[in-house]
Order: sequence, then structure tokens, then C-alpha cells
Amino acid sequence: MVQAVRGMRDILPADARRWRLVEDSVEEIMHGFAYEEIQLPLLESSELFARGVGEATDIVEKEMYTLADRDGDSLSLRPEGTASCVRALQENGLLYNQTQRVFYAGPMFRYEKPQKGRYRQFYQVGAEAYGFEGPDIDAELILLGAECWRALGLSDCVRLEVNTLGSGSARQAYRAALLDYLTPLADQLDEDSQRRLTSNPLRILDSKNAQTQALLASAPQLPDFVDAQSQVHFSELLALLDGLGVPYVCNPKLVRGLDYYTHTVFEWVTDALGAQGAICAGGRYNGLVERLGGRPTPAAGFAMGLDRVALLHEVVNQSVVSQAADVYICFGSQQHSSAAQQIGLRLRRALLGAGSGLKVRVHMGAGNFKKQLKRANACGASWAVLLGADEVEAGQLTLKNLTDGQQQRVPEAEALAVLMASGK
Repeated sequence: MVQAVRGMRDILPADARRWRLVEDSVEEIMHGFAYEEIQLPLLESSELFARGVGEATDIVEKEMYTLADRDGDSLSLRPEGTASCVRALQENGLLYNQTQRVFYAGPMFRYEKPQKGRYRQFYQVGAEAYGFEGPDIDAELILLGAECWRALGLSDCVRLEVNTLGSGSARQAYRAALLDYLTPLADQLDEDSQRRLTSNPLRILDSKNAQTQALLASAPQLPDFVDAQSQVHFSELLALLDGLGVPYVCNPKLVRGLDYYTHTVFEWVTDALGAQGAICAGGRYNGLVERLGGRPTPAAGFAMGLDRVALLHEVVNQSVVSQAADVYICFGSQQHSSAAQQIGLRLRRALLGAGSGLKVRVHMGAGNFKKQLKRANACGASWAVLLGADEVEAGQLTLKNLTDGQQQRVPEAEALAVLMASGK
């Protein structure tokens, strides 16, 4: 039997219902902040990510899924969304002398070691803002995330960590100082940190190895290299967060793994998922548009890991999310199957038009009312519609409340009103 590719997973119906709740809630918040949706291709030129993400990053060096097409061009499945977003807006003339607030959602691909909460095909919602220089947009993006956690009931199990990397030149100066300090100690570093030493030394600050962290205790400190202008920007951001009532922790070791970050960086983290604690991360990348061939443009954004957010939602709220159906239509004889289908269609159209969101399922196949009601209960329905010869002849429906067992026979129009009043 052929099985799923390692690191790719199936999201089965029960999980998909929770997934839909999470994604719909997040996208509703995005729309509420007047961020507009942009849809990006799965395949991009490999050069886009080499230039945007950085050739020395783990993503480009060893994690991208890359192929050559029939013309010999190197293409890659997108490992992240920001470079693609910049490319799309720049290519379509939506950045120069303009401001943009956009969001996107969809799968990303990285060749990583699969584990719970980390997959080779994973899903993100990203929010990005272009053309805004001040710390107010940084604060808005962080607030956007905070509102997502509030809507999902996750505020009490996440915390915000923030830092500033300073300007691009300040980051480079710190990188050089850190490299000078760590190079003579290379043989004492853990294996991952040794590899990162020449390619991306700032990522060594993220190491979970105790011996490496002990060495870093005497290393040059990032705040000592941050320029004055960036310090002012960061202080103003913290003041805005205080005013908005968004709690935070300043983490001077927070650097993020992608080359394009400068100035503000932040992460939303949780202790409820073990090692996979980061559920959302972002910051500023003021030089990225220029790096990809555009004019200098201030930019900021974040990416939220939907896999981990859905997993956290399940940990916090273990009850089943929604049902496969809310209304289940049963019929007593096969000759009434067509009438049941017609009633189901009319109910769906009416409920959809009224915006109720109730889901209607018509029984398929044979079986008496008792067996059909078992099916109704199994799919989580709150109501059963019973259709027999008497109902068909009278143009009525019998509604059975599957919670308390009460039932009533009413005209079809009245049945709709009863279902609408019950909600979900």
C-alpha cells in the first residue's frame, strides 16, 4: 500500500473541523484590521529565496525542495511567504510610493526532521505591511496576533517575546564581534553551532545546548551594538504595547533565523507544546524589497504556524469542534428518498441565505428510522427531520430534538424557523 510521503500528513475530517475554526477565526481578525488577502504561487524561482531569505540560512542550504523544469530553470516549492509576497507586490507595481497591508495563507515546504508540530509540508498565515517606517505598524502587527489568541481562547497560554536587532549595519557589526569571540571556541560548541559559525552565527544564540549557552554568557551582547535610532524606535514600540495592554518580555537573545530581519523582531511562544514552542514570529525587514530589486521600502510582518496553533487549540480545548452535520434528514421509505433530497436542498438554500451556518445531511441508503437516528447521533446532529408518508401527504416535517428527545410536526416554513432559532 502506498503511504504518505514522510513529513507530509493528512488532515482528517475531525481535525479539519478544528483547523477550519482556527483559520477562519484568524482570517476574520485579518479582515477586521483591513488587511487584504493575496494568493501566492507554490513554485517560485530558487533565486528568489537565495536572495531574499539568504544563501547561508538553513532553509536555502539544506531545507528547500528544488527541481529543474524542462527549460533547465531552478524552481523551489516556497519555504516561506515573505519573499514571494515582496516579489508579487513589486512585480505588479504595488509598492513604489504606496502602502500595503496584506495577508496570505497556505502550505510551505521545508525538508526538516518530522516530529509533532513540525512537518515538511506545514501551513502558515502571514500578515505583512509595506511603506510604514514607524513603530506604530510594528505594534499593530503584534496587536493583530494578540487579537487572534483572544478570539481562539489562547491568550493565557502564550507570551510575547520582543527584541531589536538594530539597523543592518549594527547587526553586521554584532555578527562580526560574535564571530571573533566564538571562533577560538569552535571546538567547544555543539555540532549545529559549529556549522552555523561560518554561515549564520547569530542563530547560535538560539542553541538549546547547555555548554554552548554557558560559552555565550561571556559573549558580546547584542544590545551593546544597537544604534541610537533603533533604540528609540524600540522604546516607542514598547510604550505603544504598554498603552494597548499587550504584555511582553524583552529577550536580548531573540534574533530570528532569516537574513532579512533588522530592527524589531518578536515571537509568540507557548510552554504547552514541548519543544515546538514558537507558534508565531516576525519583525521588520526594511532592506528586503531593495535586496530583491525594488526601491528602498520599509516593511514588517509575521507568519503564524497553523499546525501548531491548531495543536495548541486542541490542548487547551479538548472538546470536539463542531459536528459533521447539524440537521439529519431521515425518511421512512425508499420512495420518499427524492422528497428528502428536495427538502434538504430547500433547507440548505434557506439556511445559507439566512447566514445560519447550519449543516444539513440527507440519509443515504436503506434503514428504518431507528438505524437512521443512530447515524444522526453519530455525526453529531442536534436535529433530525423525520419524513414519512403522513408528512409527505400533509406537506409537513417532523422535527426531533436529539438533545432532549422532544419532537413536533410543523409546516416546512415553520420547521426552518425552529432550526434557525436553535442556532448551532
